[in-house]
Amino acid sequence: MLHPARLWKELKNGKVQCRLCNHFCIIEPDEHGICGVRQNIDGSLMTKTYDLVAAINIDPVEKKPLYHFLPGTTTFSLGTQGCNFGCEFCQNASLSQHPKSGREVTGQKVTPETLVELAISHKCKSISYTYSEPTIFFELMQDTAKLAHDHGLKNIMVSNGFQSPECLEELAPLIDAANIDLKSFNNTFYKEICKGKLNPVLETLKHIKKLGWWLEVTTLLIPGKNDEISELKQLANFIATELGEEVPWHLSRFHPDYMMQDCPVTPMTSLTLARQAGNDAGLKYVYIGNVPGNEFSSTFCPSCNKEIIRRLGFSMENMGVDHGMCKYCGCHANGVFENKSN
Repeated sequence: MLHPARLWKELKNGKVQCRLCNHFCIIEPDEHGICGVRQNIDGSLMTKTYDLVAAINIDPVEKKPLYHFLPGTTTFSLGTQGCNFGCEFCQNASLSQHPKSGREVTGQKVTPETLVELAISHKCKSISYTYSEPTIFFELMQDTAKLAHDHGLKNIMVSNGFQSPECLEELAPLIDAANIDLKSFNNTFYKEICKGKLNPVLETLKHIKKLGWWLEVTTLLIPGKNDEISELKQLANFIATELGEEVPWHLSRFHPDYMMQDCPVTPMTSLTLARQAGNDAGLKYVYIGNVPGNEFSSTFCPSCNKEIIRRLGFSMENMGVDHGMCKYCGCHANGVFENKSN
């Protein structure tokens, strides 16, 4: 069912401009934006994703991945169909790309009230807007996030970071933590492989940091595409200097998917070299993901280097941290370790 969209403006001749993300789509009557889920109906912008959730799960918060935000808790995760990017390596292409082919948007009928009730009934500490791209189901996210805060739940956004400044300001009081994909430090990669642009993502990351949300960054390393060590050094330096040395950086192993079935799995050597680039840039927390059993998914105290949180897959074991404080040296680990009520 179509629902009135937010963050758009009228133009001449029945056209509208969507102001939700940095594509700023100008949409002709009856046409859709790049995301495939926002449509111009008689000069008004409508959304097709307000009441249709295509994926719901109870996840460890570590799966987002967020390692420094309420570690060891579960998060109620949801997503709709549609995305404003077209990444050739997308692991959720059946969700993200489905509407762009003109197919009907499908999902389970929901309301924000139902989503919050489900999160509470499953004893989750937070709600995560994830799986596809939460920007394109902004209206559902905004209304659900308001109710979540009213009931003492935190809100998490897992995103490609292509929001418009107006969108971020609307979400400013509602989102508590975000994991943003910084897919590359090369605009050509963004343009040709993701159908996006790099600079708006960099600006979003800086904007989020100023808003005070807890921020973690993820980079999926794809062999021969975005794993040049010189580029990774630039990326790591951007995080350290523009966002802060305390911002965790997740380096994720690529597995062949969607339109990149012929690309090989990321070798461990590339991941460890990238991790070293992060350490050399001064980052306190650099993690390697999608590699079961590797030691670099654990958290080490940035002061004494003792292992304080051990992770195996998405499960964790507290080795020496109490309310964020290292029991060995008293150093405070960066992050949010207690669910304080709103």
